[in-house]
Amino acid sequence: MDGKVLVAYGTTNGSTARIAETVAEVLNREGVPAEARPARSVSDAAAYDAVVVGGALYSGRWHKDARRFVRRHRGELAGRPVWFFSSGPLDASASEREIPPVPRVKRAMTELNVAGHATFGGRLEEGARGRVAGMILRSGKGGDFLDPTAVESWATTIAKDLTRKGKTT
Repeated sequence: MDGKVLVAYGTTNGSTARIAETVAEVLNREGVPAEARPARSVSDAAAYDAVVVGGALYSGRWHKDARRFVRRHRGELAGRPVWFFSSGPLDASASEREIPPVPRVKRAMTELNVAGHATFGGRLEEGARGRVAGMILRSGKGGDFLDPTAVESWATTIAKDLTRKGKTT
């Protein structure tokens, strides 16, 4: 293996993709080769030494692509360092306190011995797809609640952990 980290994500309107891309950028900057890819496009997670999986939250559930990725690659994930992140609260709560993973994500974390989880604020702006997204926007509860500094800090912690454990080149 080449020591590369996969940052796989499930997103509908792009906020989770933005987080995944930031995580990959920070890992690369810290000397840990990484690439961000949509979870549904990954056919082989065994090609990576470590994996970060992110999913947008919708009604208390991770995005279906993130859930399917974890289910499909469970065996490959079990043998390497893994981190999860969630994206979603449309308020400042994710910046104010640690938000625990939703129950199914927590269960997967336990089963796979996931190294850590973070929840980041979401982003829902005009033009977002989906009936529920439209209702949220019409109610005035949309906006951009993503804290890029928190994402960068979390990714830096992952890079340091991988480097310390010698999990990457």
